[in-house]
Amino acid sequence: MVDRPTYPSPHQLRQVSQSSILWITGGLFTVIILLELISSADYVFSYLYIGPILLATLRLNSNFAFRLTLLASFLTLFNLWIPGSHIITPYTVGNRIIAVAAIVVAGVLSHRNRYYEEAIAQQQTKLQLQEQLATFRENFVSTLTHDLKTPLLGAIETLEVFQQERFGRVTEDQQQVLATMMRSQKTSLRLVETVLDIYRNDAEGVRLTKTPVNLVELVEQVVHTLSDLASSYRVSISFNPTAIVAKACWVDGDCLQLHRVVSNLLINAIYHSPIDGKVEVVLESWQDSEPSQQVVKVLDEGLGIRPEELPQLFERFYQGCSDRQAKGSGLGLYLSRQIIEAHGGTIWAENRVPCGAAFGFSLPTSYS
Repeated sequence: MVDRPTYPSPHQLRQVSQSSILWITGGLFTVIILLELISSADYVFSYLYIGPILLATLRLNSNFAFRLTLLASFLTLFNLWIPGSHIITPYTVGNRIIAVAAIVVAGVLSHRNRYYEEAIAQQQTKLQLQEQLATFRENFVSTLTHDLKTPLLGAIETLEVFQQERFGRVTEDQQQVLATMMRSQKTSLRLVETVLDIYRNDAEGVRLTKTPVNLVELVEQVVHTLSDLASSYRVSISFNPTAIVAKACWVDGDCLQLHRVVSNLLINAIYHSPIDGKVEVVLESWQDSEPSQQVVKVLDEGLGIRPEELPQLFERFYQGCSDRQAKGSGLGLYLSRQIIEAHGGTIWAENRVPCGAAFGFSLPTSYS
């Protein structure tokens, strides 16, 4: 039977390496001590102690290096009296003190350098772990959202077929149930798409396809799309732009992305509104600013926003404590902030007097 070759483990290799360094350090110290003992105190070989000290600090533990520093300092001063065949002068004492100071400074600096190197290595390890975790999280979210979208789209198409009575007559009560199920599936689909877009935006930035966008037409489309949702929560939406505002409300932007922002703000206002409440959309032109800005505001009649919540409203997953009729994910406002900032605009929230909240955003005017 042939014996398999055995290889040293990493721990054994470290032990062998440390033993070698220990022997080298001891040998160097012995040589320097002999040089000091056989020569006059006027000749300072103590500076050579710095080499073994640096070696011990880098490859051995700090306590051992500290002891070597103390030993080297002691031997440097001890050589003033040993071998003792010379006259001690202030010049000789000064040289020895300077040598001791150099040894101590070298020991302190080498110890600090090793501390910084270990700290940097730890930070690099943490960064690598964070990068791996971020990559894993992004891949997981991307895969999960993709796998969730397929059954949701299938369920929505099936519900549409039932609503169109392709499988037979559907009663009014059944239509109401199907409408409720449809809203639920579309809300879930919107949430999945929001999660996927947020992680993609964080990793790659918001992708925009800019064209001239009429904010009046955009808001009208969003209001029409969300009319059923507002009715289900017994909330009315008001949007009556003036003719002057309608002519000026042009911006350069991504129509689809801006549509999502207005939808998020309106949905947020609907959820915060009381039963039989009113949500109002207001368009304004700020001509006094440079450059001029087009502003969209969404006003609700809810309880408003707590002052301590205002700075956190547009953070990821922040929901706060509110009077919501429906609980959100805390992602809509965060995604809206990403989109508006990518357009070079500003988004904000504030309380209304006497009650309610106002969410708005501004974008540079386009004179198309």
